[in-house]
Amino acid sequence: MNWGAFEGLLSGVNKYSTAFGRIWLSVVFIFRLLVYLVAAEKVWSDDHKDFDCNTLQPGCTNVCFDHFFPVSHIRLWALQLILVTCPSLLVIMHVAYREAREQRLRETKGDNYRCLYPDPGKKRGGLWWTYLLSLIFKAGVDVVFLYIFFRFYKNYTLPRRVKCELPPCPNVVDCFISRPTEKNIFTVFMVVTTCICVVLNLIEATYLIGKRCHECQQAGGGDSRR
Repeated sequence: MNWGAFEGLLSGVNKYSTAFGRIWLSVVFIFRLLVYLVAAEKVWSDDHKDFDCNTLQPGCTNVCFDHFFPVSHIRLWALQLILVTCPSLLVIMHVAYREAREQRLRETKGDNYRCLYPDPGKKRGGLWWTYLLSLIFKAGVDVVFLYIFFRFYKNYTLPRRVKCELPPCPNVVDCFISRPTEKNIFTVFMVVTTCICVVLNLIEATYLIGKRCHECQQAGGGDSRR
């Protein structure tokens, strides 16, 4: 992994974010991404290998594992982190587009050109909408994945023992999940941090809308006085 490029992306996201956005970025990077990379991957690395059923029937263990673990926690979290962080990159790309457009005008018309974006990173016009929609999308993705986890794993917890009677199992067999307590702790931790990120996104969206409405009211008041 190119950590230099990754650090550049993080600094760009942090530069064009509000105070709530910087808190959200810290929570995602420290409490979700680093925990995922450092600890969670290792906890789930043996989920299939150490999923034991009290039968020697060929194929029974694989069928039961696929039934109780339709999608691994790790793969769902990886997809969730990718979808959650992509909208922030769109904001950076929008700012880069503004800067490139400004540079082309400067090269074409010289120094006396009419400046389109005095501050390309200022959240006005299309960038304001891009930023707001990115917040709504990030909150929506987290909520959808919370629902997916709840549907696949009731109450976000894993039992110590599950009973399976799917073919080709000869009868009802007991299957035992590897390290269920440790996995439950990490699952609850990731669920809590996801909820915190959803709340931060909603607070930031409310802040942006409220600030914009206040500025419109001030502009309308100034016009009426004139």
